[in-house]
Amino acid sequence: MSDFISPDTIRTSFSAAMSTLYREEVPAYADLIKIVGAVNSDVLGSARQVDLRIDPEEDLARITDERHGAIRVGTAGELSMIRRIFAQMGMFPVGYYDLGVAGIPVHSTAFRPTTRNALAKNPFRVFTSLLRLDLIVDEKLREVARDTLANRNIFTDTALALTEKAERDGGLNAADADVFVAEVLETFRWAEDAIVPKHTYDALHASHRLIADVVGFQGPHINHLTPRTLDIDAAQIGMINAGLPAKAIIEGPPKRRCPILLRQTSFKALEEEVRFVGETSFGTHTARFGEVEERGIALTPKGRALYDRLLADVRAKITPNPDGSNATNYITALREGFAAFPDNWRDLHDQGLAYFRYKAVGDLNGRDLQDWLNSGALEISPIIYEDFLPVSAAGIFQSNLGDNTAQSSLSQSSRAQFVEALGAEPADEFALYQSIQDASRMDAVGEVAA
Repeated sequence: MSDFISPDTIRTSFSAAMSTLYREEVPAYADLIKIVGAVNSDVLGSARQVDLRIDPEEDLARITDERHGAIRVGTAGELSMIRRIFAQMGMFPVGYYDLGVAGIPVHSTAFRPTTRNALAKNPFRVFTSLLRLDLIVDEKLREVARDTLANRNIFTDTALALTEKAERDGGLNAADADVFVAEVLETFRWAEDAIVPKHTYDALHASHRLIADVVGFQGPHINHLTPRTLDIDAAQIGMINAGLPAKAIIEGPPKRRCPILLRQTSFKALEEEVRFVGETSFGTHTARFGEVEERGIALTPKGRALYDRLLADVRAKITPNPDGSNATNYITALREGFAAFPDNWRDLHDQGLAYFRYKAVGDLNGRDLQDWLNSGALEISPIIYEDFLPVSAAGIFQSNLGDNTAQSSLSQSSRAQFVEALGAEPADEFALYQSIQDASRMDAVGEVAA
């Protein structure tokens, strides 16, 4: 039907509504947005914009959009329904992440747009984690957690009804889309009333802080919302100057001339008042925080293998403490370790380490790809990394869950079990980036460079 609203438009509306909600619930997030806006303006007014190869027709419009949120669900049914809801926003599961290897009792995927056009219109994504109840050692406590989750409903009746209507009819009209966004937003809203008694919360908390956060409340409140900055080091300084309790270490690769993958930092989680079942006075809970990210170029499997090897080598020598006590030594080791990773756009391209978009700006007749690049007839720009890094995500989680030291690895999760719970196979991120690169190259040079 012609009156259906585009999923891209629904996603944009939802992203804006989520931002408004989080600004109201976490005032420090509004401060973070101001800091990021000022940093980005400075970068865009400098020569650094040219160095970053920012495409004014595609990349500039994206930078000020909200980048990603994160939620944690407790059951397969919740995860599957989240998938169906996000599909109406043009967001689909991409990638699989096992955070158990870093001591976090969840496994995850990222719901996001998957095509170049959809990403250019609005790149909003939600990192979504499923709790692994099998990691609750106490069998009785595990059953309490399972029963608690089974008896809650994290979606409004209207949100469910409109999702089913969209699936049946093939979309939503403008009026329904507005209601849909408002109703889905309720799933992510913070509620100060817990759904368990204090003694149960304490037991869950002792098992793992994240388990208490998932099981103890009515819904998967958004636990952080993350804008994109073009200079995360400057944003980190801005956070500190503004009095925000910033992390001591920026997660991810070191600062580079040509940014790769993802660098993240955050301000520490809030201590918030909650009312437990059967209690008249308030207790406290710590979960929600503010995060900022700097996104670089997406790496090919070859590039990612090099990144993973270099990071593993650094962390074999020194592992960053969440309290930042060895921050200087870790940053130095990281910078020295990544000296082996090329930091030039042409080197990254010619060695097949990263994905690029192509744009023809001159005569392409009678020459090959390298000649066109050398002559300037063909230009390349980075394809932005849209996904996540398990080690970095775990570092953010640990810092904001109040852990003073990194936890040991938990048992390996089951990808097959996650896929079964999700009800779909997550897309392969490398294949998505490759398809964007291939299409860009075909648009720029056609068959002549095949």
